[in-house]
Amino acid sequence: MAVRIRLRRLGAKKRPTYRFVAADARMPRDGRFIEALGFYNPVEKPGQVKIFEDRMNYWLDQGAEPSTTVLTLMKQVGYYEKYLKMKKGEDVSEITIAETITERPKKRKKTKETKKEK
Repeated sequence: MAVRIRLRRLGAKKRPTYRFVAADARMPRDGRFIEALGFYNPVEKPGQVKIFEDRMNYWLDQGAEPSTTVLTLMKQVGYYEKYLKMKKGEDVSEITIAETITERPKKRKKTKETKKEK
């Protein structure tokens, strides 16, 4: 069974909140999942992120692959760098994970030049 770490949408209409979940890759976005690994609230300014580090470490060690969005969020709060250093055996006691996201990923605008290159 291929396990993916991805976002599961919760919340009211136009007020989304998300959970990081470990789920079978074949399940739908809001379908059955194995375990909740944290949450993300993009509505708050700045966006709030909470990752349950021990469980996230467990699933990453088991071979679960994070989705591109989850990987981006993990990098923005500093968790991914901490995980990689811990994997190498380096000391990570002084590294803290941010609980807010100050910058949002910028969407690339398609221009005529980029269309011609493709």
